[in-house]
Amino acid sequence: MTVMKTMLAAAVVTAAATVALSAQAQSLPTSGTLVVVPANGEVVHANDQVTVTLAIEEQDKDKAAAASRVNQKMNQGAAIVKKADPQAVLKTQGYYTYAVYPETAPLPPGVAAKPRVPTGWRVGQYLQVTTTNLAALPKTVSAAQGVLTLNRLNFGLAPATIRKLDDQRIAAAYKNLNERVAAIAGAMGRNVNDAVIDTIDFEGSGNYAQRVSVAGARNMSADAMGYGGNQVAEPSFEPGETTLNMGLVAKVKFK
Repeated sequence: MTVMKTMLAAAVVTAAATVALSAQAQSLPTSGTLVVVPANGEVVHANDQVTVTLAIEEQDKDKAAAASRVNQKMNQGAAIVKKADPQAVLKTQGYYTYAVYPETAPLPPGVAAKPRVPTGWRVGQYLQVTTTNLAALPKTVSAAQGVLTLNRLNFGLAPATIRKLDDQRIAAAYKNLNERVAAIAGAMGRNVNDAVIDTIDFEGSGNYAQRVSVAGARNMSADAMGYGGNQVAEPSFEPGETTLNMGLVAKVKFK
């Protein structure tokens, strides 16, 4: 009987000690605590700019003849784009010339390979078109495809639109900061009014998704495309939208 009383008393003491320690752990002092809080804000906006990459490629036994056709058709394609969309910004790029060699069978061991002689030449060039005239885009691309190939198309936001959205991104990030500080204060058992912002570091470094890829890259020869000004049906495009992010890190001190 005495042993049972002793064990019961020990259990009571242990339970009391556990409760005391738990209460002490839940009431850790937070006065003067400095908390580093990351926050993030997002703004979604419809895409209002597109960058189209058009291409031309020719193949011929005569390198000069292939280059001449590329030059002629690139000039023709650029003129078509300018007429269809006068506000578009055009930039030619990526001019290339490659030799085409015949396929050869593997040589037996010890047999020296003969110098390879090209059987033809591949010549091509790219035209980059940037515009905010999305309404005319299907018509513009259709007209250009009568001569050039649609190689790539990327929708995004115009630089002016991104600058206008800066205020909204900052406001969204700051709102998220306030929400997180309130949650932290609640977890610490403190009033949010006891929190004072010491430092805010806005990470406005352009780390946002600005481009939405719509069409993958594809190169085709002039013979395969059947160049010559043939009428091409207008394609259908969906510009989509872009999400801009603004991150920040703040140091918050509790009184």
